[in-house]
Amino acid sequence: MLRIYFSTDDLLRIRLLAEPHRMWEILLSLHLVQTDQDQPVFGGWRRKLRPRLPASTGLLTALARPTGYSPDFLTPSGDIPDLETGIDLLLGTTRTKLKTDIAELARHRVLPAWVAEIADGEVESLRRLAGALRAYHREAIEPFWTGIRHHVELDRRSRADVVASVGFEAVLAGLHPAVRWRSPVLEVDYPVEQDLHLDGRGLVLVPSFFCWGGPITTLSADSAAPMLVYPVERSPGWAANTDEEAVRARSLTALLGRTRATVLRTIADLPQVNTTDLANALGISLAGASQHTTVLRNAGLVQTARTNGAAVHRISRRGSALLRP
Repeated sequence: MLRIYFSTDDLLRIRLLAEPHRMWEILLSLHLVQTDQDQPVFGGWRRKLRPRLPASTGLLTALARPTGYSPDFLTPSGDIPDLETGIDLLLGTTRTKLKTDIAELARHRVLPAWVAEIADGEVESLRRLAGALRAYHREAIEPFWTGIRHHVELDRRSRADVVASVGFEAVLAGLHPAVRWRSPVLEVDYPVEQDLHLDGRGLVLVPSFFCWGGPITTLSADSAAPMLVYPVERSPGWAANTDEEAVRARSLTALLGRTRATVLRTIADLPQVNTTDLANALGISLAGASQHTTVLRNAGLVQTARTNGAAVHRISRRGSALLRP
């Protein structure tokens, strides 16, 4: 459980980040590219990216494993209007902070010998790290930046409307299914026990495209502007990099609705998937998954059979034709 403690001043100092935080998007996408998590949403992006990953990405994945702790210095706090601003902040990390973060990382896994050079603040090692970040960003983030910004902006507008109508406490309460607002504490389902006392600093809410699973923050509590990063909703087919693919994805969403289009794509990508697995893959309720598959089945887009007491779904010829170029 993560518990974030608010005072009255903290509630007045909550703000929504205006732009995607490039350093957080890099870190969280690095987590995703090393796994097959949330295949329906990120599978297409991974298929496009993995053959093009720069060799220097290994420097990054040694620090940013998909589970457990990743060093806080990789995601400096504050507004990051562009990549170079983020890298400059990272390169300006104090040696004390570098040593502390690498020592924490070493508690959880065996590290390559060169990581000690990062901990010591050796300039050349930090420059190599910065070069790896630039190379990874060029392949993994930059080609998709317009879509990433679009999804974050949609989320931000929606949250801003809630702030204008009922205030920030309602935003906190509706931030994510893993979050509960029990004034004056925000509780977040979390893999470790962690308490964050804001102490009048307020909280920066960071909508993130590549955040998966649930909200996340840094381990260190010494930031002048503590951040809570949370996932935004993503459209199916977002990784399409041609006009034809993008138009097809938008048309499918307009025809079926965003969730139902994602359900159809998931059934196509995961043949013989049962209703429970479908609900878990998409993060929706079992009743919702059942309702969507019923509508798709009635339209002739999927076929359902019972196997060992479970409803198992597969794409039909008509459904495949709808998805096919």
